[in-house]
Amino acid sequence: MNATSTGALLLCRADPETVRPLAHLLREQMLLTRAGEEWSVLVPEGKPWRGADPSGGGDAEPVDRVLGGWATALAVGSSWPVLALWWDADRAGYTLAAGFRRTVGYVWLTDGTPVGEDEAMRTFAARLGLDPVLDLQALEELTRPDPESDAEARLRGLLAVLTRTGLTLPTGLGPGESADRLRSVAAVQRGVERVEWAGWRDAVRVELDAVESSGLGPWVRGPRARAIAAAQLAAGLPLLLWGARRRSGGWAAAGAVLLAQGALGLAYHRARAATESR
Repeated sequence: MNATSTGALLLCRADPETVRPLAHLLREQMLLTRAGEEWSVLVPEGKPWRGADPSGGGDAEPVDRVLGGWATALAVGSSWPVLALWWDADRAGYTLAAGFRRTVGYVWLTDGTPVGEDEAMRTFAARLGLDPVLDLQALEELTRPDPESDAEARLRGLLAVLTRTGLTLPTGLGPGESADRLRSVAAVQRGVERVEWAGWRDAVRVELDAVESSGLGPWVRGPRARAIAAAQLAAGLPLLLWGARRRSGGWAAAGAVLLAQGALGLAYHRARAATESR
């Protein structure tokens, strides 16, 4: 690696259609493309990390911190893990984020010297559902001194293990490439999409789309959600009246809650339908 080879990739264990809604919320311009049957890759179009732009402001952060923040933001709002790969003139490494759990990462110096903790590799293997014997053994090899392997080779070894999970990065998207090279390669991939920030109104719409496309979707919108809302209204009104007649604050409150939930459910469905018709 050389001083110009700073680069970064975000690998998401989900298809592009699933990744797209949450990627919008990063408020960064990125290229999104498929990286195998179960994986997608996000390639930053900009370089918001320290040292990428000598004329930039002094508040920029190191590439590993920028990528770690992005991975965490994506993982918190999803049910799939996000793996950030990064490299610069001095180091290379990864950060794995999964839900609300603490992120795990590992770092190698440019010459391949490992400076991480062995426990990180075991946690990495467990969270990605890798083979606890064969895959873990291959990962642990990356934590041992090897004068023949530099940081780029270490990251390639990590990716080789992940090919067993279906990860297949397009040719040219890999450790050691510069950010400009990564962007140009991603831009010519078949089915590539450009992800960019479109304002808070669209962000809210994207977030709602993400919820509706998740396992909660049928309970938020659709025939099942409408039926539940109607049932809440039907049960809430008589319960509220019954509680009022008997001067039972508890039953009256329960009826009021059911009425409110049912009304909100139907209002949400109508509001979403009106938004999509615009």
